Amino acid sequence: RDFVDHVESVDIVGVSISNLVAVWVYLACSFRYGSDDLDLIGMNYRKDIWIKRQQIYPVDGTKPANTPMQEALLKKCEDQGHAFTFNIDNNLPCSVGLQPAPEDVGKACGVDYEVKAYIANEADDPDEKINKKDTCRLIIRKIQFAPGTIPAGPQADISKNFMMSDKLVHLEASIEKELYFHGDQIPVKVKINNETTKVVKKIKITVDQTTEVLLYQTDKYTKTVLNEEFAEEVKGESTMEKTFMVVPLLSNNKEKRGLAVDGRLKDEDTNLASTTLMRPGMDKGMQGILVSYKIKVNLLVSSGGLLGGLTAR
Repeated sequence: RDFVDHVESVDIVGVSISNLVAVWVYLACSFRYGSDDLDLIGMNYRKDIWIKRQQIYPVDGTKPANTPMQEALLKKCEDQGHAFTFNIDNNLPCSVGLQPAPEDVGKACGVDYEVKAYIANEADDPDEKINKKDTCRLIIRKIQFAPGTIPAGPQADISKNFMMSDKLVHLEASIEKELYFHGDQIPVKVKINNETTKVVKKIKITVDQTTEVLLYQTDKYTKTVLNEEFAEEVKGESTMEKTFMVVPLLSNNKEKRGLAVDGRLKDEDTNLASTTLMRPGMDKGMQGILVSYKIKVNLLVSSGGLLGGLTAR
């Protein structure tokens, strides 16, 4: 039920259905921004981003060759099975949801994919009432796959001085590569050149997730998914160079409502949402939710003041 976005192409969706009479099937990519309770009072907080329909039975037109998975399913269905195939457009978003609070019930807000087969006279006749018992649904998930080549990581630096002093503290931070997988340790290399007489008492590293919700309004917010302090002392007129290992994990952020996470299947566990990879020509508004991450390094000096932050993407 996981279909991979390989950046240049997306896995085809192929399923088999048995016990058919006259059946249509659709694959829909939708954005949900409200709870099921609101649907009951006539307010539908669900927007279809992309829908594709096809007739399964009776067979209409030519069909593509079956995949090995479909052949295996057809053997189980015997002569009652009918295979179908969908190609997902390259510009569609991956499955992503906003983490609900522990007390919230119902489906979470976010982007999901649903395969639905139904018995009907027409593919999409608004006047035709389709009975629930003539419908079956299956939630699938489109997941982001890393590009084959990984660029070198970013590097940033900043210099700050104190009042009544012309001396500076130089801070530089960098990471080895631009892309890390879920659960990977991220080595953050920090260089400090303290030309002042002040003492650097602590180094604080944070990882922030920025989520931009695009469909129903332009809503952009940032949540910290990792916040660690290291008691590293850098005396006045001295230098330091050290690598700190950090691992941002969803398991440490279970209580944060609104955090973007990869799409879930039923009650399976998931990860922090993968970074949205935008290709040339993609419509930003079609993505529903955009996710990005940044690393911040801050120094705490002996006077207790915050020296200022450095941001690297």
